[in-house]
Amino acid sequence: MKLVDSFNKPASRKHTVVYDKQRTKVRTARARIARASNDIEKKPLLKELKEARSIMFKLPAKMQDDKKLKYIRYADDFIIAVKGSKEDCKEIKQKLSDFIANVLKMELSEEKTLITHSNDYARFLGYDVRVRRNNQVKASGKYTQRTLHNSVELSIPLDDKIMKFLFSKNIISQEQDGVIKPRRRTQLNNCTPLEIISTYNAEIRGICNYYSLASNFYKISYFSYLMEYSCLKTLAMKHKSSISKVIKKYKDGKGKWGIPYETKSGSKRRYIAKYSDCKDSKIFSDNIFHAENKYKLTKTTLEKRLIAKECELCGTTESKQYVLHHVNKVKNLKGKHHWEKIMIAKRRKTLAICVECHHKIHYCNKSTK
Repeated sequence: MKLVDSFNKPASRKHTVVYDKQRTKVRTARARIARASNDIEKKPLLKELKEARSIMFKLPAKMQDDKKLKYIRYADDFIIAVKGSKEDCKEIKQKLSDFIANVLKMELSEEKTLITHSNDYARFLGYDVRVRRNNQVKASGKYTQRTLHNSVELSIPLDDKIMKFLFSKNIISQEQDGVIKPRRRTQLNNCTPLEIISTYNAEIRGICNYYSLASNFYKISYFSYLMEYSCLKTLAMKHKSSISKVIKKYKDGKGKWGIPYETKSGSKRRYIAKYSDCKDSKIFSDNIFHAENKYKLTKTTLEKRLIAKECELCGTTESKQYVLHHVNKVKNLKGKHHWEKIMIAKRRKTLAICVECHHKIHYCNKSTK
């Protein structure tokens, strides 16, 4: 805070002198048009207004003599936004390095701590972040202005994050000619069709929810396509069939395909998750639920546990919703709480529980931290 207070400096004035002069000409032209009595008088005035506005939008509007510093941190990752010169950035970096070395007794990584121009992308929390430089004029209410100029843009690093995730999960492979193709996941062969599609849905929603803020979110449609066809290839492997036969087998009669399953309330169908449904999501967690490991290790199928519709913790059968609670490793449970003791006794990483018990478990976890 001391560095911010000493660095921040207000602008000497809101707009530049040349911009204010040109804006005065625009206002004068509008006033003359309003006083004109007929279209013949208005015609040359409208042309004059158009030319004046064209010149005004090409001029720098705001003064550039102000200075600002903004610091954002999440866990051990941070980014510092500086409105100032490159020399200011070098000075701030040196002060930061001295503080970390002398006060925190740590060392600042020179390779990771970079000075990047705001128009270039900087990596922060899995996003590529930059400040747009765009002089395109758009309508905003009853006025026209440069709506994109100096606005922060979040972008998805497709190659570094999305493609890396797909390769790590063996969802895709690259041919010798460089062509990317979806592949089947042999590790899911022992899972049921419902567990297979649930695995893909958990991964699709985990990625899409997190990157729903990105300006290039539409590009994630390619990721969605690869996930769907990898799922179809995995199902085809499961049924020892082809993709076309799998689609035909699971068609719902409305042009879509989905895995049917039975519950106590009747038959339902689980469809592949759509990336477009996550665009306006309010869930921005970077946690991807690893359903793949859960389903391939559990002895009881997801279908049987959904049909049972009985909480394995409190035993109720009256709840409106049942969910699966999952832990990383049973050996990490300390047995302090009732649900931990049950999981240890059953030697199971998952519990089919009612939504009420699920909320209690998470409240319990938060209170013990």
